[in-house]
Amino acid sequence: MPDSIQITGLRVRGYHGVFGHERADGQDFVVDAVLWLDTGPAAAADDLTLTADYGTLAGRLAAVVAGEPVSLIETLAARLAEQCLADPAVEAAEVTVHKPQAPVGQQVADISVTIRRGRA
Repeated sequence: MPDSIQITGLRVRGYHGVFGHERADGQDFVVDAVLWLDTGPAAAADDLTLTADYGTLAGRLAAVVAGEPVSLIETLAARLAEQCLADPAVEAAEVTVHKPQAPVGQQVADISVTIRRGRA
């Protein structure tokens, strides 16, 4: 069973959504990512190069959220999962994108999409 590294609550301003005002005004998105990998070699050698560098990954995830707008948070989540799986140490990833200010016409605490992706 693989180990996991988690990044929780990465808050980034983005301009994603289907409505013009979402793309013009932007809003905060919150990202949670769980990476599944074998941390044993890194732990045994105490060597960062043998595991996923979560600091570097957090920066890449933030750049995706702040970058090119998409209509759906499903699309955004898929792009974020691709970034997670770009690290050869990562076997699988689960990404949740929260859109707390989603314009749904009702009072909600949060709207989120969670996807899971692994190596083919």
